[in-house]
Amino acid sequence: MAVVASAPGKVLMTGGYLILEGPNAGIVLSTNARFYAIVKPLYDEIKPDSWSWAWTDVKLTSPQLSRESTYKLSLKSSTLQCVTSSDSRNPFVEQSVQYAVAAAHATIDKDKEDFLNKLLLQGLDITILGGNDFYSYRNQIEARGLPLTPEALAALPPFTSITFNIEEINGQNCKPEVAKTGLGSSAAMTTAVVAALLHYLGAVDLSILRENEESRDLDVIHIIAQTAHCIAQGKVGSGFDVSSAVYGSHRYIRFSPEVLSPAQDAIKGIPLQEVVAGILKGKWDHERTMFSLPPLMNLLLGEPGTGGSSTPSMVGAVKKWQKSDPESSEETWRKLSEANSVLEIQFDILSKLAEEHWDAYKSTIDSCSMQKLEKWIELVTEPSQEAVVKALLGARNAMLQIRNHMRQMGEAAGVPIEPEPQTRLLDATMDMEGVLLAGIPGAGGYDAVFAITLGDSSSNLTKAWSSRNVLALLVREDPHGVSLESGDPRTKEITSAVAAVCI
Repeated sequence: MAVVASAPGKVLMTGGYLILEGPNAGIVLSTNARFYAIVKPLYDEIKPDSWSWAWTDVKLTSPQLSRESTYKLSLKSSTLQCVTSSDSRNPFVEQSVQYAVAAAHATIDKDKEDFLNKLLLQGLDITILGGNDFYSYRNQIEARGLPLTPEALAALPPFTSITFNIEEINGQNCKPEVAKTGLGSSAAMTTAVVAALLHYLGAVDLSILRENEESRDLDVIHIIAQTAHCIAQGKVGSGFDVSSAVYGSHRYIRFSPEVLSPAQDAIKGIPLQEVVAGILKGKWDHERTMFSLPPLMNLLLGEPGTGGSSTPSMVGAVKKWQKSDPESSEETWRKLSEANSVLEIQFDILSKLAEEHWDAYKSTIDSCSMQKLEKWIELVTEPSQEAVVKALLGARNAMLQIRNHMRQMGEAAGVPIEPEPQTRLLDATMDMEGVLLAGIPGAGGYDAVFAITLGDSSSNLTKAWSSRNVLALLVREDPHGVSLESGDPRTKEITSAVAAVCI
């Protein structure tokens, strides 16, 4: 029986750079872009002599990349050995498999050990699929002479094959790179694989997570996914991308990096199952508070096509500036943190107003969605509407402050956190009817821009972006985290397409 799990991509709306150090908070939105992991047995039957085997087989398939890898999994140590070409290896999936299998051994009841071993002896057949939103198809759209519109993106087949960008330096082909949209594909993929494996092996029950999002099972998935992701990328990051892949949209404060120090013991030869048991019992002190956009607000992402940015090098430059000028950098961070808090407070106020004064809230949002900023206050006819407009303006001003401090940080550190082309684009975006705010997600740079629009004004913005050579993506906020799916997403997409044609 196949198990299919999915995990969402993310947009870090506030907390860029600050979120690397606790107790600074960031607001991370999960999206409708989802990564899928399908886990099923590799063999239908177990051979009579299989109980004496020391190894079992694992096959990893990535159809979009036309790649397949095979491994031997040690039943004793839960470690993998690759038996195919190293070019097709995926360290994030490898670590996910090792840590998830070790976690299953460490957490399930002793009376289920035989069931676990039987599943493992049947081998593991793992398929990974990333939604189109994770990857850039801008070049393919332009090559076909199609307009840079969401409609052109929507016309692509689901899980379209990914084109490699091959650059030549001194006549040599460099290793192909996949153009991405910055939604955290590695974190979503890691989380989906960990969740699917833990459910398949009986260590967690994904079927109850939507009803109980404070489940201990979710915490186990989070811990194992964070560990696998950090080991795969070779450093302990802030973890907000994995956290949102597991829990969905929320306000996040990072965990202490020391909680993952036992993972280093695996390198020293300590059995992985022992290491995982220690990590699961560790003091995970991250903080997570529920958050999602207020009603009738929409998240939009745009791909400017002005070249990519290297987040690690930009982070490195900012850290170097912090060390060289601690007084100035501390002041900038303090102001940035205050502006982030103000934005968060205004969103909370708007959510409460929607809950307590829905009619006034809805009418105000609908009216503002058709007007520019200067006209908003003129639309007010009662106190509840005035409160809505004041909170909207407060959120907008907070984002302007955030952008200002991010630019100052970039200038001081010598990196393009909000480059001049992005500044012009964001200013023009915020000047449009129905746009509440716009900014650069995460670490900034040239990769993407985001906007929060009111009511039904999104289509106006996507057209305006298209005229500026900006491709509006199909990404929207979806506050839900990791999920158990009913079947292979490719089959689901085909069924939906056939149904639409019949209608």
